[in-house]
Amino acid sequence: MLQCVLILLRAMKNLESVSNSYDVKFIILKKMGKSVILNKKIVIFWFRRDLRLNDNHGLYHALKSGLPVLPIFIFDREILGKLNAKEDARVSFIYSKINSLKNELEKQGGSIRFLHSGPRNAFEKLLEEFDVSEVYANKDYEPYGIERDRKIGDLLRSKGIGFRLFKDHIIYEENEIVKDNGKPYTVFTPYSNKWKQALKNDNIPAFPSEKLLHKLIKVKPYPVITLKKLGFMESSAEIPPGDIPEEVISDYSDKRDFPAVRGTTRLGIHLRFGTISIRILTKKAMELSEVFLNELIWRNFFITILYFFPEVVGKAFKAKYDFIRWTNDEKNFERWCHGQTGYPMVDAGMRELNQTGFMHNRVRMLTAGFLVRHLLIDWRWGEAYFAEKLLDFELASNNGNWQWAAETGCDAAPYFRIFNPERQQKRFDPNNEYINKWVPEYGTTKYISPLVDYKFARERALNAYKAVLKQV
Repeated sequence: MLQCVLILLRAMKNLESVSNSYDVKFIILKKMGKSVILNKKIVIFWFRRDLRLNDNHGLYHALKSGLPVLPIFIFDREILGKLNAKEDARVSFIYSKINSLKNELEKQGGSIRFLHSGPRNAFEKLLEEFDVSEVYANKDYEPYGIERDRKIGDLLRSKGIGFRLFKDHIIYEENEIVKDNGKPYTVFTPYSNKWKQALKNDNIPAFPSEKLLHKLIKVKPYPVITLKKLGFMESSAEIPPGDIPEEVISDYSDKRDFPAVRGTTRLGIHLRFGTISIRILTKKAMELSEVFLNELIWRNFFITILYFFPEVVGKAFKAKYDFIRWTNDEKNFERWCHGQTGYPMVDAGMRELNQTGFMHNRVRMLTAGFLVRHLLIDWRWGEAYFAEKLLDFELASNNGNWQWAAETGCDAAPYFRIFNPERQQKRFDPNNEYINKWVPEYGTTKYISPLVDYKFARERALNAYKAVLKQV
């Protein structure tokens, strides 16, 4: 049969024979400048926010499929095109991790195929080149990801190709933790209690994908796409290491609120892009710190809220608060953005964010509350600014925490709970170590006066919220 195919293709005078380490000879038909591999079915694994080879749920099942696996990564034009900064540390981080994956895969005789386009165009190109049996990937719960996967699933199924999605970056998804009546929880504590109870009855699974890499397609290395070609440049931002610091987790409850010390894990960017396993991290949290475990549950909670209530993107979860009369003073917003409010703890946090892409958790709550309550500026302005600056930006957590700070979200702080920046400073940075690091002019005549009087701002915020409540 193979000889017949060879004769036919030679007759067409458009033949290129290649020997590949599939252990058989493959025929590549050059048709309209595109390569089509014949007579060998493969499966594709699509890396997205799971940039690791170990304990990768979807990759594990792809490698267990019985067919050779081609890993791919799509630099999605639809996402990259919305980024303002060309020196975006998150793009640099993804680019670095993808190339690290490429190097590791090539040690196994495989490679990873890069594509730079919209997802549909990428798959149309791949389906012209390969005889694809199924596509494997891990689930995404954000609105864009859900819609993207729906469209790609429709495309693949129209061609008789399976599209299999797996839970990977959260412990419990969708309908796994809901009320007894099947409705989603909108208050954290009962959600957390049921989450923990379920965890007692379940064993957190492991998916040792790293042990199956010999099942990759054996190909010559695919070429690298440069950052410049993607429209970006390398960032000099320092990325926190992705190891799991056990001593930080075990001391988390004692040190997490003090921004001058290393009291938090700073693993947010690694969870966001899946360079570490949430399953491995959760097991560590269960062993070492229930307080840190609660933080992971909050993350899972906000992802679940976003899944069930996608309208929270752009709208208040508590719809009545969409009628708050914000001042939205642009000059005040600019001063907040640049850490020039005259409140040192707020200014330190904003300067840390602008310079490093990171802000301590306690300070995030303070800076967010200050913008919304003290300056009476729409929480969506702050949410968008954090989305642009944070290395660990994740839509669900960013939205959930901003709505918590603004009292517009589910299970949010009550509207009358307004952080006093001076008290926060005395309690959590008593020696001004954090402030002196980021606001060196503090305590001198060069430091600016407060942008707004605390008592006046507090009263104004209370009145704005009360006015909305009276209308309900």
